[in-house]
Amino acid sequence: MTTTAATPPAHVSRPIGPAVLRQLRTRDDAGVTRTPLADPDGGAPLRCCLRHSTAGERILLVSYAPLQRWAAETGAEPGPYDERGPVFIHAEECGGPAPAPDGCTDPAYPVRMHGARRVLRAYDAQGRILGGRLIEIPVERAAEVDTALAEVFADPQVALVHVRAVEFGCFLLEVRRR
Repeated sequence: MTTTAATPPAHVSRPIGPAVLRQLRTRDDAGVTRTPLADPDGGAPLRCCLRHSTAGERILLVSYAPLQRWAAETGAEPGPYDERGPVFIHAEECGGPAPAPDGCTDPAYPVRMHGARRVLRAYDAQGRILGGRLIEIPVERAAEVDTALAEVFADPQVALVHVRAVEFGCFLLEVRRR
């Protein structure tokens, strides 16, 4: 009997990178130094390690401009689509996301960050919004988000996708082609 490994998705989810996190801990994208706090109840979606905080963890709520960071890497000019908003990160270095069950250090969609309603916002290579897709997938079926992402990336104009929470519109994570 021959077994084959599952084909990895053609896209990869990305947390906020370590160099950017160091900067955000010092001065966020609004130019403010934020004060760490101990999360009393846990549950804050941490963009540094793509999981929810636990009660008592020291976190920061910082202003972050995800499209601006991507544009600086790629030379894109997103114009008015460049925005910033609040994100939670660990107050100290955390080591990033835990490996996926298959040992991959860059898992496709981090199921532990899923909520039942998400928006997949697609951007072209210039950083302009191509459209958004509302997905309503129960938490217990969160692995199906990879299929929705594959459908968005089927459009060759899509350069990256931001996954956002519906209720607050908050940026959760960035997804790029592999």
